[in-house]
Amino acid sequence: MTPDRVRAPGRIWLRLAALLVVLNGTFPMIWIFLTSLKTESELTRRPITWLPLEPTLANYVRAFADQPLWLYVVNSLVVALLSTALSILAASLAAYALARLRVRGRELILAALVAVSTFPLITLLVPLFQIMRGLGLLNTYPALVLPYAVLNLPVCTLVLVSFFESIPKDLENAAMLDGCTRLGALWRIVIPLSAPGMFTAAILAFVNAWDEFLLALSFLGSQRMRTVSVGITLYQGEFAFPWPLISAALMMALLPVVVLIVLFQERVVSGLTQGGLKG
Repeated sequence: MTPDRVRAPGRIWLRLAALLVVLNGTFPMIWIFLTSLKTESELTRRPITWLPLEPTLANYVRAFADQPLWLYVVNSLVVALLSTALSILAASLAAYALARLRVRGRELILAALVAVSTFPLITLLVPLFQIMRGLGLLNTYPALVLPYAVLNLPVCTLVLVSFFESIPKDLENAAMLDGCTRLGALWRIVIPLSAPGMFTAAILAFVNAWDEFLLALSFLGSQRMRTVSVGITLYQGEFAFPWPLISAALMMALLPVVVLIVLFQERVVSGLTQGGLKG
């Protein structure tokens, strides 16, 4: 048998495995979208209809009419963007220090970052709530921006360290010989060359902040400050769960993340693969 014939079964299995992974990741979103186009009566009929018999956009109209969904989306965007920017700024400085400077206990610090990133969020809820209440920040954007930035900092730092270490030091030395400060070399040389890693870390931070529910529910009690993850829970009643309506609201909540991933998918994939190879 030729080598190509020997490898053919292996390639088929790899493609099937890849197809299963793709279906596993996309089927929930597809099902939510199809549900959002159905009526309540069609959703409960037997046997189940996979495709809507009479597609309708009424659930999307109701999603914006029953609750201020646009306001929730805007609140989530503000919180996610601000916390992501703050995380990336702090993580860039921390990662550069760990990658370039002679920091005592560097390995211990990296191990601590890994350990901290695994802490269950529920264990931090009470102390964070007391801090925010003491600072008078409840029902304000900083009540979520600051905790999200801190919680995303370990992951962002770990991602960026591997990228910064891969950049030759000679480039920074040449920039500093030309009059750049070390901080200037970071912003003008290291960060532009680490663009895939920056995008990867930023999108991870953004998605984590966008999806977070527990802190948003606990720190923002005012309706005008609610984020979309909390706002979606308001569509259900005490005895009723209007799944088509909730699905329509979920699709609007997923839309910004999907657009972000589609726009920057090449940089994200590049950042994940390069980070894996260099780490």
